[in-house]
Amino acid sequence: MQLRLQQFRPRTGPHEHRVVQPRKPLRHTSLSAPEPIGLLLGDHDGLSRLAGLFSFAAYSRHTIVHVPLRDGLPPDEGFGTPVDLVLVHDTLGLRPSKWPELRRKLVNGTPLTVGTLEERTARDAAGWRERASRANARDELRHATHARTFFLFGNREVFAETATCLAHAAGWGPRQKGVTQGHSALMTALPTLVQEPGGGHPIEVLICFKPYPPYAHFQRPGR
Repeated sequence: MQLRLQQFRPRTGPHEHRVVQPRKPLRHTSLSAPEPIGLLLGDHDGLSRLAGLFSFAAYSRHTIVHVPLRDGLPPDEGFGTPVDLVLVHDTLGLRPSKWPELRRKLVNGTPLTVGTLEERTARDAAGWRERASRANARDELRHATHARTFFLFGNREVFAETATCLAHAAGWGPRQKGVTQGHSALMTALPTLVQEPGGGHPIEVLICFKPYPPYAHFQRPGR
């Protein structure tokens, strides 16, 4: 997949950071923070591009991927607080409390076009699933919500697995019953979010497909 991005190089003190955003917003995609359940709701274009962004993040250990979502077109269903999405590798050491300062400096970006390799993403996702089946597996997505932003911290394999989940939702969502009438279809959830100690309802983010209105433009594949 070809991704058209904007690249920024903000500085905080002596440190320079690399931040990328989609060049065009994901207009029909929204995200609510898990409290304890969150919802990622998107059309084919939005979920496909998110899959590409997760794949790009998987192989960009020194890059922060910022997906502005909270100020897009409000969905006609859903729940929770709208948030942006930030993807970052565990090893980069980004603290959510530092993000508002970085975000304010995202000006004068430069165009960037990158490609993702679906075969490599699928291979690493399969490796993650194989390891996740073991009792001592620890490849999880750490997460935090701060300043109306949902942060996901992970590694190459778990980001690759998330990319394949989103690609599945984008590809098979249009085939689900009821979507031509504007109903959303639950497809999957973000894989293996780190859970809070002490039990309670598990923290999860559901991934749903939903075509954008007016729904007369949309037809299920094969119809």
